[in-house]
Amino acid sequence: MNLNGGVNLLALRSHNAALVLDLLRTADADGISRLELAERTGLTPQAVSKITARLRADGLVAEAGHRASTGGKPRTVLRLVPEAGHAVGVHLDRDELRAVLVDLTGAVVAERRAALDFGVGAEAVVRAVAREVGALTGVRSPGPLPRSLLGVGVALPGPLDHARGVLHRVTGFPEWDGFPLRDALAGRLGAPVVVDKDTNAAALGLAVAGERGSFAYLHLSTGLGAGLVIGGAVHRGARTGAGEFGHQVVRLDGPLCGCGNRGCVEVLCLDAVARGDLAEAARVLGVGAGNLVALLDVDVVLLGGRTVAAAPEAFVRGVAAVLQERARRGGEEPVPVRLASGEVAEGAAQLLLAPLFGRAEG
Repeated sequence: MNLNGGVNLLALRSHNAALVLDLLRTADADGISRLELAERTGLTPQAVSKITARLRADGLVAEAGHRASTGGKPRTVLRLVPEAGHAVGVHLDRDELRAVLVDLTGAVVAERRAALDFGVGAEAVVRAVAREVGALTGVRSPGPLPRSLLGVGVALPGPLDHARGVLHRVTGFPEWDGFPLRDALAGRLGAPVVVDKDTNAAALGLAVAGERGSFAYLHLSTGLGAGLVIGGAVHRGARTGAGEFGHQVVRLDGPLCGCGNRGCVEVLCLDAVARGDLAEAARVLGVGAGNLVALLDVDVVLLGGRTVAAAPEAFVRGVAAVLQERARRGGEEPVPVRLASGEVAEGAAQLLLAPLFGRAEG
């Protein structure tokens, strides 16, 4: 795919431009007029005209026709140009890499998958990511990435330091502890890189896609974690430690977990899955979800990840049953449980896209 000739999108990040861009992003196919943009943003018509003129000059916005007016000449309607910019999202699971190229609306325009082994070491994983990003963008590594590319978002199991892009001890892979993944990738790719936990990236993607309020996204795959959105923004905590859901201890004398504790939700869940006892896996997941609901009083619990996707009804039904029983005992309304509509790689791309549209990511 030819991505050359695009505008430097990073230079456009201003609050007012972001407000306008976000409304253009969410407008229907008929577009939106400058007057409507002014009314919805609270900006003056003159300010909107200046912003949209700049966006049009940079190729991000185009005219989409005219709309009848209640008086005077017809209004010009504007639309976002999705192909004017792109971002790459990469999901590093413990055994698989999935990378997507998305346009400004978040729509996937290209995708790649590859087998992955965290145990081969950080440098080999960095090379694999660079290779897949190059294949998606049509650029051989090393080499400068297209100007229209905002950058690369990378999501992987935690814990990690989101602000510095440095990994902590990934459960089962202690050799990754302290590895500066963001800087290593940025140096190899020559492009901005943002690193976050897979659960946070997925939660951000869900929030941008329209999931409102406060919710917990529970991701069960080769591990178990949670992404938390509180009041519309991803909650990472003071040390990016929020959402280490899988390592809450629920059985003091339980089996040893890879984190060093015994009886964690993650090890109990994965052991039940390995035995083929999905009902027990869902029940354990529900117990952990119940603890989370009791602490945070979220609006909804969303389930995702490969293991859930393989048996969605069993997990939704099992987790919901636990939450319903707890709510019944407390005389409360149960928190609903649903399947998540998004995936991690798309959420990782939103680590770059969301700030462009003024979306708070925590």
